[in-house]
Amino acid sequence: MALGRRVCAAGACVASLAVGALGCGAEERPNEQRPAPPTRVSVAISKDTVTVTPARIGEAPEKLTLIQQNKKHAQPPIHTNEPLNVVFVAANLTPTESKLEISGPKETSSGLLAANGNATFQAALPTGSYTVSAAGLPGLKPAQLVVGSYRASSQNDVLLP
Repeated sequence: MALGRRVCAAGACVASLAVGALGCGAEERPNEQRPAPPTRVSVAISKDTVTVTPARIGEAPEKLTLIQQNKKHAQPPIHTNEPLNVVFVAANLTPTESKLEISGPKETSSGLLAANGNATFQAALPTGSYTVSAAGLPGLKPAQLVVGSYRASSQNDVLLP
């Protein structure tokens, strides 16, 4: 009789563990979209003009990406109104120190750009049209920069922080 009770008790323990294990599975949860990686914009300040390349950003997935491991896979869009992080790579090709000034829906400026030097700075720019000019260099034709509302998730990009 004692053996029968032990087998019955052991069977009950195994059954309760099995039922408990059924509730420990992974739940299906959609992942939050990762933020968009910064967009790079090159700026050249020459003796006549300020040049911005590309002049339009945030309108579609970027054609050129820094990390090529997923170049055959589209970047999924993010549905957000967050500003676009833009990294400006600026070259001052003049013999005069200057600052890069960006005016539009958001006003921002770079640090001092040495004469015949280069620098980078980052800004979060909302959607809109911007004028990019060089402070302290009168007579230079400013450049136009348009920031669209498209933001791409970086969820397909590995090796990003």
